[in-house]
Amino acid sequence: MTAAGLQRTAGRGLRRLSLALALLCGLPAGAGASTEPAYYDWFRPSAENLEAWLLEEVHGEPDQLRIHSRSRQIDRRPRRVVVLFPRASPAYDAAMNKILDLFVEKGLEAEVRAINFRRDDFRGRRALAEAEAWGAELIFSMGSESTAWLWRHYRDGRIPVVSVCSKDPVLLGQARSYESGSGSNFAFTSLNMPVEVQLAYLLELKPNLKNLGILVNSQNLSAVETQAKPMLRYAAKRGVRVLYLDVKNPSFAGEELSSLVGRAVTTMRKNDPTLDRSLFWITGSTTVFREIKSINASSDRVPVLSVVPDLVQAGDDSAVLSIGIGFQSNAHLAAIYGIDVLEGRVRVGEIKVGIVSPPDIAINFRKAREIGLKIPFRFLERATYVYDYQGRIVRREGETVGLGR
Repeated sequence: MTAAGLQRTAGRGLRRLSLALALLCGLPAGAGASTEPAYYDWFRPSAENLEAWLLEEVHGEPDQLRIHSRSRQIDRRPRRVVVLFPRASPAYDAAMNKILDLFVEKGLEAEVRAINFRRDDFRGRRALAEAEAWGAELIFSMGSESTAWLWRHYRDGRIPVVSVCSKDPVLLGQARSYESGSGSNFAFTSLNMPVEVQLAYLLELKPNLKNLGILVNSQNLSAVETQAKPMLRYAAKRGVRVLYLDVKNPSFAGEELSSLVGRAVTTMRKNDPTLDRSLFWITGSTTVFREIKSINASSDRVPVLSVVPDLVQAGDDSAVLSIGIGFQSNAHLAAIYGIDVLEGRVRVGEIKVGIVSPPDIAINFRKAREIGLKIPFRFLERATYVYDYQGRIVRREGETVGLGR
């Protein structure tokens, strides 16, 4: 058994012991301990979805979950949906939870099988064979890696595929254009904003922008090809000096980024001594954005922005601003596409590439005040997420959730 398998087995044993002790002591199940089973190590359901859905481990398959509605209507045949994960990721958690939320909201009776194929060809092919044998009516490809794998191995396959949390399919050569369908069994959504729109927002924030530091994981090919390189080319053409800061070894990303960002600040000061005309821009590379604390520690007073709205969060370990398409917003659109396909309202190969517009904007005013960054009022008006001067959330998904001081 692998180390990961031993860890999962030990985790299940500890949780079962915890449950037994709780029952013996007359405590509620899970009291004083996590109620999440060990097989959730690659997917963390929201509290709302734990109430709405029953999640069951497939015997002997810790990388598979069967998900059933707790309020299933016996007289309605559930739609059979597979979600193919490449690995664990908070982004995929957010997207999967949004899909399940929308199924409930739209009254779609569904039975879902979530499978983590761990970027392994054999596991992936077995998952597809099982999906076809089960009679799956739809596959959600979770993340750029799953979408690329399915595009290579299942294009024109029997089951419709809708991409979720995936980068721009046109720039990756998966779609011919944004306005036409794939002509195959795929429908694409995109996490990317058009680069010209992205830069227009950056120039509205800093009209005299001189330096742009682009942070990316060199091994994340989808982020490199659809975000980092297009922005590098587009910004350079408009007279902005671009510093391309690419992580070479993800295992030491924190150390690399501290050094890269620190040296970039020194370079920026040569033509921008006060750092008032410089920005750092984090792409959708998990390896990079999970090191936000290290990035902030080395960035001096240069604003750290992100394309990932989830990177703007409570407290200090946050980007100051994000302009991009959130995982939940993208998943909402993908879920709508999926429901339309399941209910026969549209042919999957005729759906144009789905891009959320306008983008999600997230602002942390605590960080903005710390570095003296002025946020355009238009950004605040349109912001989906806002954190106040204490770093507390006061707007979530466009709705006020508290009173900031």
